[in-house]
Amino acid sequence: MENLPIKPADITRAAATIAGSVIVTACNESRTLGEICGCRIWLKFENLQFTSTFKERGALNCLSALSAEQRQRGVIAMSAGNHAQGVAYHAQRLGIPATIVMPVGTPMVKIENTRRHGATIILSGQTVEEAGAVAEAHGSAHGMTLIHPYDDPLIIAGQGTIGPEMLKAVPALDTLVVPIGGGGLISGIAVAAKSLKPDLRVIGVEAALYPSMYNVIKGAHLPMRGDTLAEGIAVKAPGKIATEVIRALVDDIILVTEMEIERAVAALINIEKTIVEGAGAAGLAAIQAKPALFAGRNVGLVLTGGNIDTRLIASVLTRELAREGRLTQLSLDIVDRPGQLATVATLLAEVGANIIEVSHQRTFSDLPAKATLLQLVIETRDRAHLDDVLTKLSAAGLDVRCE
Repeated sequence: MENLPIKPADITRAAATIAGSVIVTACNESRTLGEICGCRIWLKFENLQFTSTFKERGALNCLSALSAEQRQRGVIAMSAGNHAQGVAYHAQRLGIPATIVMPVGTPMVKIENTRRHGATIILSGQTVEEAGAVAEAHGSAHGMTLIHPYDDPLIIAGQGTIGPEMLKAVPALDTLVVPIGGGGLISGIAVAAKSLKPDLRVIGVEAALYPSMYNVIKGAHLPMRGDTLAEGIAVKAPGKIATEVIRALVDDIILVTEMEIERAVAALINIEKTIVEGAGAAGLAAIQAKPALFAGRNVGLVLTGGNIDTRLIASVLTRELAREGRLTQLSLDIVDRPGQLATVATLLAEVGANIIEVSHQRTFSDLPAKATLLQLVIETRDRAHLDDVLTKLSAAGLDVRCE
């Protein structure tokens, strides 16, 4: 650790710098998630920071180090949302003009929250890297200081303050699971936590669509592409400083699929009643995907952020209901005569299913003219109940299909 670019002392100084201006968030045990996953799980609720993201820590630590001249000229940053809000909020508090370059696909909630904190917004580029090139050029032309989202020692030290807070709250932790985007968060936490508890395991998690740090550390060549629910960690070029630290201190990196991320977001909402964005749920997704790696462990998860569009939340929750067999679309070919819908509705009522939506399709169908396609969305208790419903409909002579 002595040869690394980030030292435990840097994180101790950062903790003193941000004290009183950043919340020391709760680190509480989730007994239910622990029982489901076969280990004990503690959640660090960084989604409950004022800007709903841990990024405030590094942003404030970096902004506090600026000279009077740098503060007057202003700062610029590139971000897919959370770093943007952290910089904008604390820049406004400190009276520093801030400009943020955000990729064009950034969720609207993150754009509006950043603008609400008084920052000037520039939407440019399809990725964080493309936005970064615009930020560097614009900042250089206007004499602004670039506040990098992850490849900066002050940023990394600020994010690392989470580690000591977790170990102080729960000394028994033996494993920390941390999302990786550019790598600033996990590298800071690893330095701080392993200086306090050298035998602690630190596990990183990346979205399978963006395995940038996984590729670097493991010498792999997995592709990086597509839209991920975890846009906060969709980084193609991880930080150089973070890579050095991760190579030395992080024990493993796990990749999680989009379905696994969705399940984790839904579980945190349904069980913990807390809103977490895709990147923030990546740690839980890793435990759910590979429970054997964590069996019997005392695991700490960082819920890194809660900035997710409400429309996306609705989509995630309804998709999870469909996977669980609690929400299903059925298609039935029925005779087009009065009373047929009532017959189907009666059968569903008898078996305890609830009809959510109904649609008749007579025109755009290859059925005979005297038939119609009946499409229903129904609600059931679970998959076993759904199977009972399908059996009941089939026994009545109905041709039913799950869509």
